[in-house]
Amino acid sequence: MLASPHPISRGARNPGSQTALRELNQQRIVDALLGSGPSTQAELARQTGLSTATVSNIIKMMATAGMVDTEPTTSSGRRALLVRLTSNGAVAVGIDFGRRHLRIVIVTLGYAVVDEEYVELPPGHRAEEGIDRAAELLGEMLERHGIAPSSVLGVGVGIPGPIDQRTNTVVQGAILPEWVGIHLPDLEKRLHFPVVFDNDANLGALAEVTWGPHNSVENLTFVKVGSGIGAGLILNGRPYYGSLGVTGEIGHETISDHGVVCHCGNRGCLETVASTSVMMQLLSRGGTVKVTTADIVRNAIAGDSATLRVLDDAGVAIGRALASVANLISPEVIVVGGPLAGLGDILLRPIERGLMRHAVPSVGEATTLVMSSLGDRAEALGAASLVLQQPGVRQN
Repeated sequence: MLASPHPISRGARNPGSQTALRELNQQRIVDALLGSGPSTQAELARQTGLSTATVSNIIKMMATAGMVDTEPTTSSGRRALLVRLTSNGAVAVGIDFGRRHLRIVIVTLGYAVVDEEYVELPPGHRAEEGIDRAAELLGEMLERHGIAPSSVLGVGVGIPGPIDQRTNTVVQGAILPEWVGIHLPDLEKRLHFPVVFDNDANLGALAEVTWGPHNSVENLTFVKVGSGIGAGLILNGRPYYGSLGVTGEIGHETISDHGVVCHCGNRGCLETVASTSVMMQLLSRGGTVKVTTADIVRNAIAGDSATLRVLDDAGVAIGRALASVANLISPEVIVVGGPLAGLGDILLRPIERGLMRHAVPSVGEATTLVMSSLGDRAEALGAASLVLQQPGVRQN
């Protein structure tokens, strides 16, 4: 069981007393700040159902006790007060495993990044090798900042593949077949911390409504365009997992009935025409040096015609797949993330064309399409948020 970051003392009080009610309301605010990150007092009132006056009074008491920090901000063009939990030494860790990389972030209760590391991993690496490298790197980061292992509330892990929530197991369809069959206890054994894990696109969606600018959005779709393509869904303000936990697999939506066979076993999936792996293969043909995602971003910004054409074709295909999502659930916002986020409108424009061409007109017009402001850090940040949202963290 994970320790409470801000325990509230509970003596032998009348549960109906004003003191008990105030403590209960205070805990609701703590829960909201852990779950959603720094928030204005108005946002906290909406999240908790408390009146703005009650929230204001409790925040004043919490600030006096050193439990929160406040700072002026603007919200919807109006002056507001931003509230964040103070650091009491406790931290959460987020780890994002990719096909070719590993990213680790260490964050405080107030959603401040203490440290971040990114390292390359060899393509086709064994799961155990990747996890052991993460454990080694995390140990170095904690030691560098003098953080005791007992201060780590838990570790959130993002995996680029579907996870069966019933068994906490990575299942067929992952772009890292070496990870298929990995169970939650395998991660905990090698990382030496309590672990929660999820699909990386789900964590990207979570990051957008906690770390990103969309914390007031009730219905959001996050699509990660990388070696694989997947979507994370926020529906009615909560992550959506369906019956199995395997949702948002738009990378395996059929785009061409007679296309290339996908690693999932189907033919013509979106990933076979629009993933960064396919883009790199197309742009590396006839050359002596293999093109990387960094090269794609750099060459596109420089105006390279071949790169722009590959991105245009991929973007339209992604937009077509997203149109099906939009027609089905009508999200307020669709956020595009992953290693190509730095392209901005270069990738966003063809995605928008594909979306508008295939979505119901009223749905397409009502859907806001944006590039992630979190870049390729979204999944790791979302993994840290997942730790802070666990009931074990919030329990006193």
